[in-house]
Amino acid sequence: MLSGALIFLVNTVFGLFVVALLLRFYLQWARAPYRNPLSEFLQALTDFMVRPARRLVPGLWGLDLATLALAWLAQGAELAILLQIRGYAFGPEAGVAFAALVLLALVTLFKIGLYIVIAAVIVQVVLSWMGPYNPLMPLANSMTRPFLRVFQRRIPPIGNVDLSPLFLLVAIQLLLMLPVAWAESALARLL
Repeated sequence: MLSGALIFLVNTVFGLFVVALLLRFYLQWARAPYRNPLSEFLQALTDFMVRPARRLVPGLWGLDLATLALAWLAQGAELAILLQIRGYAFGPEAGVAFAALVLLALVTLFKIGLYIVIAAVIVQVVLSWMGPYNPLMPLANSMTRPFLRVFQRRIPPIGNVDLSPLFLLVAIQLLLMLPVAWAESALARLL
């Protein structure tokens, strides 16, 4: 019973922190408007780790790689702690298990990123229907535009209805079902 509570606590704390770091990276990558409550909250929440990490991990092509590296480290730490709570002992194949853990953290980070895109698309679609002049609309548009643009070029609107969010959600779901699930199960077998 105590291990279940510990697993819940580790999942919650690390999960929220990883999502905050990934959102911060994603908003910078998507060139989202900086002056919005979400960006300010994420900066206030994660600055204590991101600023020192920037000295060690420089940016590249305008991307804040320190934030991404911290998210990867936090995800790896979460997985390692969960394995320890469940009683996993690194045996003679510790090197292989460590490599699998590092790669599994990367795959999990990609999976969380896909879920962030799904949430952003759903928020953008709902806001476009309910309140197109909502102050969050520019933020939602900038978060989804890089992904929706791929489908909008190929799929014209039907009767003033843009179906590109639907096709994007189907594509992301296929990514989650096929390569991501396969990579997770293959790496979990190496642990």
